[in-house]
Amino acid sequence: MKLESLHDLFVAELRDLYSAENQIVKALPKMAKAAAAPKLRKAFEKHLQQTEQQVERLEKIFKKLGMSPRGKKCKAVEGLIEEGKELMKQDAEAAVLDAGLIAGAQKVEHYEIASYGCVRAWAKLLSENEAAKLLEETLKEEGETNEKLTILAEGRANVEAAQLATAEHS
Repeated sequence: MKLESLHDLFVAELRDLYSAENQIVKALPKMAKAAAAPKLRKAFEKHLQQTEQQVERLEKIFKKLGMSPRGKKCKAVEGLIEEGKELMKQDAEAAVLDAGLIAGAQKVEHYEIASYGCVRAWAKLLSENEAAKLLEETLKEEGETNEKLTILAEGRANVEAAQLATAEHS
């Protein structure tokens, strides 16, 4: 697809996000299964439900645009998910794995926050008001998920992982 206008870029980035969200839908159950902490497992399961709704929002936007959401592979999220898979293959203490899972999930959230912020701004400029509203809803959810992950990390996972390191070096 040739990028001749902001609208073309808007559509290309929406397709990138559609690919990213679908990859995340496949990765979250594996992350939930790998999580040791019940609160982290529940957070991943809840975000899976949100992500499925986010896919539906993107499909609504594409339907309104009269275009297909397919055609682009999000290589950034693909790479981040691959890093997560490598982490889950490691022989790691539960708290250390949880801390790593949270870090990996936050990398994805930050990518999504940046991407959704851009497409929402472009939707407003392009007078795609319904799309802007749907994108804002998703952007808000991604920010909330990132904050919940930070709370889980700082409240338990990172602390427990740090205590393991302290115990080893004592």
